[in-house]
Amino acid sequence: TSPHPQRIIPRFQNNARSSSLSSPTSELAPGSLCEDSSFEDLTEESRKMAWANMESLERISSHKIHKESVTGIAATRDGASIFSTSQDSTLKMFSKELKEFQRSMSFSNMPLSSCLMLPEGKTAVCSSWDNNVYFYSIPYGRRQHTLMGHDDAVTKMCWFEDRLFTASWDSTVKIWKCASISSSSHRRSQFELLAELEHDAGVNAVSMNPAGTLLVSGCKDGTVTIWDTSSYRSLQQVFCHTGTIHHLAFSPDSRHVLSVGADSFMKVTDVQTGMVISSVKAEEEQRCFCWDGNTVLCGGQSGDLLLWDLLSNTVTKRIPAHSGVVTAMWMNDLCNTVITGGDDRQIIFWRLQS
Repeated sequence: TSPHPQRIIPRFQNNARSSSLSSPTSELAPGSLCEDSSFEDLTEESRKMAWANMESLERISSHKIHKESVTGIAATRDGASIFSTSQDSTLKMFSKELKEFQRSMSFSNMPLSSCLMLPEGKTAVCSSWDNNVYFYSIPYGRRQHTLMGHDDAVTKMCWFEDRLFTASWDSTVKIWKCASISSSSHRRSQFELLAELEHDAGVNAVSMNPAGTLLVSGCKDGTVTIWDTSSYRSLQQVFCHTGTIHHLAFSPDSRHVLSVGADSFMKVTDVQTGMVISSVKAEEEQRCFCWDGNTVLCGGQSGDLLLWDLLSNTVTKRIPAHSGVVTAMWMNDLCNTVITGGDDRQIIFWRLQS
């Protein structure tokens, strides 16, 4: 019998120091552990240029492929196949080249809340309000595995190496070791629960830093918690928002976390100290975003995309997008392609003008 997984309850510590945070920043740089540094420098330069040029984002095409609000967007690494989840309970596969949707999959009659692509490019993972996580095999065109891991809706997920992090309204984030997902054998032993991170309220959002050393979770009660992914200890717990948190993410250098909530605030929390170092009340509720540490591309209640400069706390560009709330956003690795989803049941493709 395998040992029972750790059950972790956060302690309130504002002076906590994580081993990963006291290490040099180079260790936290995305890809620096495995990729050739010259290639990484080139990618970094491309990202900087893309963000400097973000005001030139233009709409390429829009496609109404769902019957309800879009909840998640993921894509294969080459960007050829796009996956989207919706409250209509379907996972749709869309071909960028053919500009048409190719497959529609339903796993239950409950809404799907998010999706992600595994790095091997063969598996799309969906979280559902039916408390389950579904693994869809692209080559086989069918559901390959089901993870029945929570007591309430699964809201968001992250993946790092062979670990899946699932957030749920059951007030936990669970960490699973996933063995050889591509193979269909030994279904029972496919998922090993490594740890269970306890929260005081339902968890609505979860995100990881590029190096996979830190995890941040956001709750329905507005609390942001930062966790060390090696010890599963909580490093910071911050009462950040006065309502549910819609989305949060680390800056590329892992020093800051940006969060947006139902209170219409955009807040930047310092990872090392747990202090909120920037607090901006937007004119409307923001639901999703991508950011580079200084500039934020976000979508919210009006359906427009807003470009925020956090240093001056100003909106530098407003881009008309959806006819309803912007609910999901995906950006490619080079930051020059964006896909958004909305309450209007559409996905919209965007690209930077070269």
